[in-house]
Amino acid sequence: PAKSDKQLRKEKVWNTIQECCVKFEKCIFVNVDNVTSKQICIMRKALRALDATMIMGKNVITRRAINHPLIDFIKKALGHLNESSPNEKYARISAQMSLNTGLIFTNGDLTEIKAILDSQVREAPAKIGSLAPADVTIPAGPTGLDPKQTSFFQALNIQTKIVKSQVEIVNAVKVIGADEKISPGQAALLDKLKIRPFEYKMHIKSFLDGGKIYDAKVLSITQESVLEIFQRSAQNVTALSLGSGYVISSAAQHLVLNAFKNLAAASFGSDYSFKQADALKSAAAAGPAAGPAAGASAAAPVKEEEPEQEEEDVDMGDLFGGDY
Repeated sequence: PAKSDKQLRKEKVWNTIQECCVKFEKCIFVNVDNVTSKQICIMRKALRALDATMIMGKNVITRRAINHPLIDFIKKALGHLNESSPNEKYARISAQMSLNTGLIFTNGDLTEIKAILDSQVREAPAKIGSLAPADVTIPAGPTGLDPKQTSFFQALNIQTKIVKSQVEIVNAVKVIGADEKISPGQAALLDKLKIRPFEYKMHIKSFLDGGKIYDAKVLSITQESVLEIFQRSAQNVTALSLGSGYVISSAAQHLVLNAFKNLAAASFGSDYSFKQADALKSAAAAGPAAGPAAGASAAAPVKEEEPEQEEEDVDMGDLFGGDY
């Protein structure tokens, strides 16, 4: 009997999974919750350019295809005769198949694949009963709602006031926490405020490379971030060396510079001099003679002292009856 379209699709997914497990050495496990079919189609097209294959199928079919004995025959057919037994790698891939998980097989750079996944992001409203992927905070300020809508804010214990015939939030408040179930009141409030708080994309759960499973956070480590952490740590170690007096190689140049400053200061304050100090003295002599403050004080006119006036006798108008 002729096979149905459903059976043909299952066989295609089955064969593709087995071929990819043998052909590729790297596999990314992604969470496809709340990802639209349009996003998946766009990412598939971009991944083909990197010689990567995305597989979306039921976990039961994926496990059976990976653990099927015929996969060893496929390995020989593709020329992988000298490889060690792949059973351990297949077991690790099979163990990751839980919930709504997809597979992306590749032999290339995993960071390029991550960039493609991160490029497909869509905004989404808060849905009743779903778990919030992140915290949601409503900022303080006017909401554009009329005073009749204050009941929504009161139900969520949000302090408000009426300003110019509209509801205004007094202080910013977090209405939903990450991994919390969204209530009907929270969803209705965010809908009235026209806030679409969440972004849905294909998140990487973990990945397989070199036969080992790694956390998705490893892909976020870049060369720049490693250099920044190393530089900051080296500065802390150098500062600790200078403060404790225990000399290390990174602190040696600072100690030499500080010693030279002390010698130069002693040379400027005494008759003793040396070649490097003479160069500093010559540079100082070639500089401006006085700064702005000194020039301003020098240009200030000298006020002449006024001659001291002699005291004059004051005529009391013959108050005491004439001369004595």
